[in-house]
Amino acid sequence: MPGRYQQLSADHIIATLEKLHARMVARFPDAGLGRVCAELIEVGRASVNEAAELARPDYLWRGAACALVVAGLIAQVAAFRFLHLERIEGSAPELLQGLEAAVSLLILFGSAVWFVLTLEERIKRQRVLDALHRLRSMAHIVDMHQLTKDPTIVLDAQKTPASPERTMSHFELTRYLDYCSEMLALIGKLSALYAERMRDGVVIEAVNDMETLTTGLGRKIWQKITLIGVLEDRAP
Repeated sequence: MPGRYQQLSADHIIATLEKLHARMVARFPDAGLGRVCAELIEVGRASVNEAAELARPDYLWRGAACALVVAGLIAQVAAFRFLHLERIEGSAPELLQGLEAAVSLLILFGSAVWFVLTLEERIKRQRVLDALHRLRSMAHIVDMHQLTKDPTIVLDAQKTPASPERTMSHFELTRYLDYCSEMLALIGKLSALYAERMRDGVVIEAVNDMETLTTGLGRKIWQKITLIGVLEDRAP
């Protein structure tokens, strides 16, 4: 049994998201980022429930798979009896033909057994990949919200007619970017729940890709936050 600090706590992740949402609404009540966070909370709750469900073995499906395997074994025995290999008294080509048919049946049966026994795992894997796709979309949405938050407003640079509206103070911009970074980090942790519940190579690789994505997007945001501090120090 894993210790308390050896695995992620899904409840703590959701609680952290809820606190983050409350902070956003309190500081930026009209910002769309708060609504994105509210949507992420719903997606996160669904991910937590789904990850827990996928971790549980599906005994109904496994029972059906075992029944199919047993039925296949019975069919194999019946097929061998039908071939009557022991009664073959002909030439060597006839014997080889019978053996070839028997080997073909064994190969087909083995393939069918492997397909049935791994079907549950492949279905669960596809569900995880679909869930990770939703989380990946959320990460890109968060990135879109910080895209136009330009640190150079610290310099009070001259605007053009096409420039986005700048209404935040330096401090507010820093907090906004920090909230985006926190959301990306929590999206990465929601993704990690799937790798923790399913030790599947494909799932772990997909989760690693998600963590690389969220880390990379978060690094861009922290570069902006660092740049704001540098520009504030240099401002006259």
